[in-house]
Amino acid sequence: MLLNQFYCSNEAGTDEAGRGCLAGPVTAAAIILPPDFENEILNDSKLLTERKRVLLRPLLESKAVCFGVAHIQPEKIDEINILNASILAMHQSINKLGNKPEFIIVDGNRFKPYKKIPFECIIKGDGKYMSIAAASVLAKTYRDFYMEVLHEEYPMYNWKQNKGYPTKEHRAAIREYGITKYHRKSFKQLPEL
Repeated sequence: MLLNQFYCSNEAGTDEAGRGCLAGPVTAAAIILPPDFENEILNDSKLLTERKRVLLRPLLESKAVCFGVAHIQPEKIDEINILNASILAMHQSINKLGNKPEFIIVDGNRFKPYKKIPFECIIKGDGKYMSIAAASVLAKTYRDFYMEVLHEEYPMYNWKQNKGYPTKEHRAAIREYGITKYHRKSFKQLPEL
């Protein structure tokens, strides 16, 4: 069972999606949930079906005190590396919150201070705290939708299905067509490179 709060009622959870992808942005979300928020389905987005994530997104958006989502594009990922880009995405998503959080809980073990707000990194936090799980669902659904839009421009990579992750199909398309402006040039696109 997920816990509602870690520290205080005005607490933001944040998480990212797309760190391991070959193409597309890394996307982060931050969310502040009300103290009485409950949901039986909500969990780490990786443990939910796509259908459940899609059902949860409008519910989370309507019930949240506030939320923010940010995309960091491949050029920036290549410039500052994926870890720094992930943290930047989380900072930008927190910056979009309507309320300033008193405390931030972060999925994972790496973060950089944000505007002197105290924070705690929680390994596998998306399976422990509702606000991090909610942020993981928002980050994943917003990023998936983004990749579906990019798919229309480059259907041969089938981003609608693989979302930019290094599947056999995606790598076969890279071998055949090369890379696009949406591919991360600092990433090893093919195992043989």
